[in-house]
Amino acid sequence: MRPPLPSSRQQLCCLVTVGSMVLGTAVADAASDLLLSDEATPWEEIGEDFLKRPAPVTEVIEDLVFESNRERKEIIEERNRTGEDLEAPERKTLFGKNPFLAPGSIIPGFEMPGGAVWQPSVIIYGTFRTALQSYDNGLRNVSEWANRLDLFTNIYLTPTERILFSIRPLDTGGNFTSYRFNNPDGYNSHLNGRIRSLYFEGDFGELFPNLDPNDTKSLDYGFAVGRMPLNFQDGIMINDSVDAIGITRASMFQFGASASRLTGLVSWGQINRGNNLGGVSFEDNGATLFGLFYAADYSKSTYEVDLAYVDGGSSIAGDGLYFGVGQTRRFGKINSTLRANFSWALDGDNANAGGIQFVDDGTLLFSQLSRTMDYNYDIAYVNTFVGFGNYTSAARDPSTGGPVGGINGLLFGAVGLGEYGTALSNQTNEAVGMAIGYQHFLDGQFSKRQISGEIGGRISLDGNSRSGAGVSARYQHGLDQHSIIRVEGFFGVYDDSNIRRGVQTGAGLRCEWMYQF
Repeated sequence: MRPPLPSSRQQLCCLVTVGSMVLGTAVADAASDLLLSDEATPWEEIGEDFLKRPAPVTEVIEDLVFESNRERKEIIEERNRTGEDLEAPERKTLFGKNPFLAPGSIIPGFEMPGGAVWQPSVIIYGTFRTALQSYDNGLRNVSEWANRLDLFTNIYLTPTERILFSIRPLDTGGNFTSYRFNNPDGYNSHLNGRIRSLYFEGDFGELFPNLDPNDTKSLDYGFAVGRMPLNFQDGIMINDSVDAIGITRASMFQFGASASRLTGLVSWGQINRGNNLGGVSFEDNGATLFGLFYAADYSKSTYEVDLAYVDGGSSIAGDGLYFGVGQTRRFGKINSTLRANFSWALDGDNANAGGIQFVDDGTLLFSQLSRTMDYNYDIAYVNTFVGFGNYTSAARDPSTGGPVGGINGLLFGAVGLGEYGTALSNQTNEAVGMAIGYQHFLDGQFSKRQISGEIGGRISLDGNSRSGAGVSARYQHGLDQHSIIRVEGFFGVYDDSNIRRGVQTGAGLRCEWMYQF
């Protein structure tokens, strides 16, 4: 039933005017609070560049196979340019039809016994990285041409259910296919067919909608099973690809949160331990990892509380208990992330064997602050960490370096390609470190060119590791919608008076081309 009309046209105009003023003021206030841009995109321009987007590999293959697809694209471009009502042929596919992944009509799919409608489609994508790089930190010297390929196949059954398969055929165990110029062995091949990820993920309520047709029983439990990448506490606690099963309950509202998520996880294989100390990683065969991970969103902050336990698979690896808490929030125009992580070795001396520390007692405090400048889109940031004892991660991939190796940055961040190390060690045992950086966009907000610079240092608190200071710079240029070229380098000064006597210097320079498809 319609509400009664105003008694006069004047009243209606007055209401509309007042309502517009109130709504406009509210929107303006909200935009001011959220620091939103005043710029708006006309609706006619939304999606006009869809045909110019980087096409998935599967779409490229289909266009190569079917001539009618190429004709269809030309007709659509002509229609958009001239406004003529030209009829385009139906798009033919090899990998299924899905409106989220490719143009064309939607297939009806088929209904599963539980009531879910599956519309299978396949998308292939990946990243190829190749770099010429030279690294010398006074202890290790390497000049090489290194390569890495991350290849993924996503089999979408529905928008919420999928199977993901990935391989990295050019590297294994932290060793990359490369050619070393200062090594008599020269070419080093690490070609392999090892599966890095193969897992199924979905939502129980979406898989079996007939169990709750009115959506009143709260059956929406997300789950994943198989070999999958895990990243918790920004990669400080866990940054590895492991065999596991996980169940997540989202959309909870405990403790006054606007939304909260709880994940329970059990992993039984591919667990790498030892923190990559000295460049050495140890896959603990037979180890089992149990984890409970909680995150909650509030009006101004997001909190994370994570707990993990590793039952060591051998007498030399030992058991470990891990706990981490983090807060991410915004203070005005400052973005802040604070984290505190703890590890405990539960088997005492059994945790240390062969000089490799699989797990030990330690505390790691980490802070990350950043701010967008008022006068442009540049970003200034400060990363800081303090380590007490010998904090060890529950699981770390060999290519991720130490506990803070996965944190974005130039001096401490692991490159993840070849033997090129970091300017300053990203191991955190009894050490304090800081990096101050600035990222400048050369052509404004949507610039394809940017320059970053960092200055920082690391101080060993017990004299058993290197102290040092360094400067680093990076130039990055987006060549097109698929590729990026990056040139970066560093210079460092190291104090080895307690372990090698004297001051040493180091430097690194690399040029990388990254192609995403």
